[in-house]
Amino acid sequence: MLSQQTINIIKSTVPVLEVHGTAITTTFYKNLFEAHPELFNIFNHTNQKKGRQQTALANTVLAAAKYIDQLETIVPVVKQIAQKHRSLGIKPEHYPIVGEHLLIAIKEVLGDAATEEIIHAWADAYGVIAQVFIDIEKEMYEQAANQLGGWKDFKEFTVIDKVKESDVITSFYLVPTKTAVVPTFEPGQYITIRVQIPGEKYACNRQYSLSGAPGKKYFRISVKKEAEPNTPEGKVSNYLHEHVNIGGRVKITAPAGDFTLNLETHTPVVLISGGVGITPFMSMVNGIAESQPNRPVTFIHASRNGNVQAFKEELKNLKSTLSNYQLSFVYGNPSEEDVKDIHFSKQGYIDEEWLKTKVIDSDADYYICGPVSFLRAIVTSLEELGVNSERIHFEFFGPAINL
Repeated sequence: MLSQQTINIIKSTVPVLEVHGTAITTTFYKNLFEAHPELFNIFNHTNQKKGRQQTALANTVLAAAKYIDQLETIVPVVKQIAQKHRSLGIKPEHYPIVGEHLLIAIKEVLGDAATEEIIHAWADAYGVIAQVFIDIEKEMYEQAANQLGGWKDFKEFTVIDKVKESDVITSFYLVPTKTAVVPTFEPGQYITIRVQIPGEKYACNRQYSLSGAPGKKYFRISVKKEAEPNTPEGKVSNYLHEHVNIGGRVKITAPAGDFTLNLETHTPVVLISGGVGITPFMSMVNGIAESQPNRPVTFIHASRNGNVQAFKEELKNLKSTLSNYQLSFVYGNPSEEDVKDIHFSKQGYIDEEWLKTKVIDSDADYYICGPVSFLRAIVTSLEELGVNSERIHFEFFGPAINL
């Protein structure tokens, strides 16, 4: 338990964190990796270079300061972060290292304003917050390891098939190298894949949604080939596309994530994806097709054109299984062939006026996945159209942000 004096001191730092939070976390990561370069084997290098992780941590520290006297308020956010930590292999022994360098960064950025009283208060508060993460993650590690076919940390899988889904997206079918059992998962979850790219000093980790239905004898991930291979965001995806073939081996963690579809309820489902954001929805819609074929499903996918859209035929074929299924493709720059497709519904972007005519259902649950700008636009439109925020669920790839 924190003393009331400590709570008051932590709350008094909120205005400072609102101004200097990102500077503190940027300094923190710089110092952390200089002192412990081995942690590059855990953290996503792209998120570091683009500043995403720094911003996400700053948001988390700020939220912790605001709600230090009622940490239960931020437990949902803590659980979301803990899912990623478990998937990346963050362990209890890492937390003291993080705490040490976070306090150093606070002192370095704030200078004399970071009094001994403030530093001591944050040391106490960090201990409490870290223990919340450690306890939640302990349960997650145990759950991942104790399920049928489960395991802890990373496990080697072999690629048994590799399928080109579009001009930019390729699917990889993975099975355990040494065992036969593949654990089940919740539609919408992801795995972390770890590869050691020749010429790279540290291992590279990326999280990819599982794009197949649960209950199969394999995992399927579908990877978009990003940018150029020598750019941070393109390094792993290019390596997988060009160098990991059938028979190749990779290391992955057990499925994680809380952006999931409940297959126990029967409410109508609206899936709205942009670009590679389609991947978790393939798991969801296939899961519905196999276990709830009468559940109403509306699937809307937006992309540049049909050539870069993955799973076009797979989505169309689901009409033979799903009894109440609406499928729409929205293309920014469609080809003549795209326009002729029976499921082509709109050129340009998904907007509020068009959504109003297609999917507004007060009983439906809405799932959105795609780039940040796409998420903001869709979530805002749904809220403007009166959809209850509790029925709007969204996911994007990378550290948590605020929409």
